[in-house]
Amino acid sequence: MTLDDLRVFVAVCRAGSLSAVARELTCTQSAVSQRVKRLERETGVSLLERQPRGVVPTAAGRILCEAAADGIAGLDLALRRLSDLVHGESGAVRITTGSTTVRHFMAGAIVSFRRRYPNVNLEFQTESSSRGCLDALIAGHLDLAWITLGAPVRGVEQRPVAELPWVLAMRAGDPLAARSHVEVSDLADVRLLRLPPNSTSGGRLHAALAELGIRAGSDTGVADWDTALLLAELGLGRAVVPALPGLPMPGSEGPLRLVPIPALPPLPVGWAARRWDALPPLARAFADTVVRALGEDASRERRSPERHSSERHSSERHSSERHSSERHSSERSYARPAE
Repeated sequence: MTLDDLRVFVAVCRAGSLSAVARELTCTQSAVSQRVKRLERETGVSLLERQPRGVVPTAAGRILCEAAADGIAGLDLALRRLSDLVHGESGAVRITTGSTTVRHFMAGAIVSFRRRYPNVNLEFQTESSSRGCLDALIAGHLDLAWITLGAPVRGVEQRPVAELPWVLAMRAGDPLAARSHVEVSDLADVRLLRLPPNSTSGGRLHAALAELGIRAGSDTGVADWDTALLLAELGLGRAVVPALPGLPMPGSEGPLRLVPIPALPPLPVGWAARRWDALPPLARAFADTVVRALGEDASRERRSPERHSSERHSSERHSSERHSSERHSSERSYARPAE
């Protein structure tokens, strides 16, 4: 039994296919099968059950898979930490995220991090859901996952970073666009663009609406928040989405309008790691950089409405004074006797 045997076995259990793992490792299916058979000979039990469309671990296989995955993850972390000690401030930070994460949550942080650590590579692996991010993290080859926080997951530590309020996104000119906020009861008659049912954020939204007695209808499904926002801006529907960093502030002008839904509980997002105390220093530095950048962005956004309000009142005052001056000038002109 070798470490490579265990790595291959864990990969087969996760993929549910010998051929898929063979393609990933660029070897033959027979070579993958031989590694599994060697483990079965040494343990004395059957580890995989062959099915028409692949394989699944037996009860004994599940026990070995869980133990092997934990051990491999711990060993990989130790090797990474040793590598960081040897190479100093060079190396790589590996992050798994959803498709919209980098744009909305990490753009500024990436620039700041690269300025400070120019010799460090940032490697992003995109997954379609928070569950996919967690699975990739647990597999042992990644440092961090940015996720919508949910129920505890064995072998993973989650840390909240931000809570995103929900907003109703729609095109300017929509009857609801002029409101200061939307009541949850208003959503009962609204056909919404639907987030994927298997997504953590979509599940949280559905649960929150159901708890408030709302069963919103839907005609169109979308893969991510950005697609929902684009379709809403084009007037192809309305969408309940989190108020993502970088989006227009509620009340802002433009083709896309966002109206707060204060009755819905905010959506928690943040970092996940297998073990924070074993996180490589560079990965911890990147996580901290993202948290700090988001805090600075939130501070600027809190000041922004006050500045816009002040500018608007100033503009209105100057406009009023200008119109008043023009009116008096006109009155003086009309009062002037004809020559």
